[in-house]
Parts: sequence; structure tokens; C-alpha cells
Amino acid sequence: MRSLIALRRALFGDPLNAALSLLTLTALALALPPLVDWALIKARFIPDVTACEALDGQGACWGVVTEKARFILLGRYPTEQGWRPALAAGLIAGSWLAAALGWLHGRTLITALVVLPLLALPVLAGGFAGLDAVPTELWGGLPLTLLLTGIGMAGALPIGIAVAYGRRSPLPLLRGLLTAYVELARGIPLVAALFVASFLLPLFFPGDLAPDMLWRVLIAIVLFAAAYLSEIIRGGLQAFPEGQCSAAAALGFSPWQVQRWIVLPQVLRHVAPSLANSAIALFKDTSLVTIVSLYELTGALGLALSGDAQWRPFYLEAWLFIAAIYWLGCVLLARISRRLAQA
Repeated sequence: MRSLIALRRALFGDPLNAALSLLTLTALALALPPLVDWALIKARFIPDVTACEALDGQGACWGVVTEKARFILLGRYPTEQGWRPALAAGLIAGSWLAAALGWLHGRTLITALVVLPLLALPVLAGGFAGLDAVPTELWGGLPLTLLLTGIGMAGALPIGIAVAYGRRSPLPLLRGLLTAYVELARGIPLVAALFVASFLLPLFFPGDLAPDMLWRVLIAIVLFAAAYLSEIIRGGLQAFPEGQCSAAAALGFSPWQVQRWIVLPQVLRHVAPSLANSAIALFKDTSLVTIVSLYELTGALGLALSGDAQWRPFYLEAWLFIAAIYWLGCVLLARISRRLAQA
């Protein structure tokens, strides 16, 4: 009963809320029946091109997802080794799900979010324990999207913490260099950083010693994300009450212990929602790596449909499938931020 009263107050508490609620409910009443009719009632779920063409746009053809799911989710990875990208994606997505549902806590939660993306790397690369080596050019789909996000955040967070502390240093030269790095990284789009890493970074390596495209892109993503995280953490450090530091010093804590046990845990807890926003933004921005020929989810979908004229007309259903994956990933990351804030 109380929940109904609270809902009534939230939706119809004043004339403006009541008008907006009625307008929203009316829009839903008008839009939902045809949407359900198109997406479910008249839809085709089997991979039959003829049946889908017979719909003439009156129903959704989810058969394109059934037909192209393997390529969309796993990219060009060798078919006989398909369990490896599935395992790599499962390691990262599983850690996100376990963290979001509250199955992991404290250091175990942080360790899982950092270590499992790193474990996915050797699973995809192979070359040990009888696993065939697979070049990074063939990695793609969902594992690559999760890998870029997981390793990007895991690598950017410690760098961001170091940069945030460095910008509070009494050394003018160190502060100036770190400030220049942060302002430069924040002043260019991620696309520009990817182009620099892809085409300019190899010029600084002799001969064939330059890392391949995936590692160059990871370097760009980590440094780009670290600049944003450093500003979030620096804001948390500036807002931290100095009285706690003085009290800890009076109790005999060393400056390092004060930061390690008093300041940093509270700062990270308070800025967890902002860190999650950066993770969500990075998760979606991984689609930009397609421009440097790394085919994550959106790139794999483009490859799957570009060479198949029969299924190409049903791109809308395939893109809705991709959108659902991104939405689910963003929901999990948002829930993880709340868990971290409560840790």
C-alpha cells in the first residue's frame, strides 16, 4: 500500500507531474501495440531469407541474428577455436555480472575486475599448452569489446591515481608536465588518439619492433582514459577533509599509510559513480576502433552484413541486437559502481 501511495505521489504529485505522466502513458499506449506486433507477433525467428522477405517489413526478421550471431559475437576468430573467445568473453562478462549482483566484495571484487581481463589475453592469443597462436588481426566481436573496456579501465586507473597525486606535487616541473598531458588528452577526441597510436607510434620504433595494432590501440585507450580518471580522482582528493589526515598523523601513521589506508579508499568510494560513467563511456567508445581495422561488435556486424546481399536488408534487427548488448553492459557497469560505492 505504501509503495502505491509513493508511486502515486511520484507520478501525480502535482499538475506538471500529472500532465507529463499522462502524456508518457498515452505515448506508450500508442507505440507499444504496433511495436509488439512488429517485434514479436509477426516476427520470424528462423534464418529463412525467403520467409523474411515475405514479411515485406510488416514484421521483424530476427533470423538475421540467428544466422550471423557467431560472426557478430566472435568476429573472424577461427571457427574450430571458437570456445576460446567465448571463454575470454565469459571471464570478463562473468566478473561484471558477479560484481553487479553483489557476489564479490572488497578486494575480491577489485581483483576480479582487474585480473580476469588480463587472463583473457593469453586465452585469445594462444601459443602455449597446445593452443594454436591466433594473430590479433583475427580477434573481434564481443570479446574484443570487453577486452578493450576491461584492460582499458584496469590500466587507466593506477595511472590516473598516479597522475592525480602528481598534479598535487610541490615540484613545479612534474606538475607542469602532468598538467600538459591531461589537457592534451582531454583536448583531442579519442579518434585522433587512435590515429596517432596506429600510424605515428610505429615511427618511434626501429625496424619491425613496433607493437601490432591491438597493443597500440590499447596504449592509446589507456592513456586517454587515464587523463579523465585522474581529474575525477584529483577532485575527490581536493574534497577530502584534511582533519582526517592530521588525526591519522597524530596517531603515528606515516604519510604513505595515511594515503593508503585513510585517504585513497574513501576517495575511490566517493568517486565510484564518476568512475563508472567513464567506464560506460569507454565501453561505448570502443566502437571507434573499427576505423583502424579492429572489428569489435559494430565492426564485426558490418563485416557480417557487407558481404551478404541476402541478409543485408535486415540490418535494423541486427543493430537492435547490438544495442541490447550495449545496454546490458551499461546496466552492469552502473550496478558495479553502486557496489563499489557501498564497499
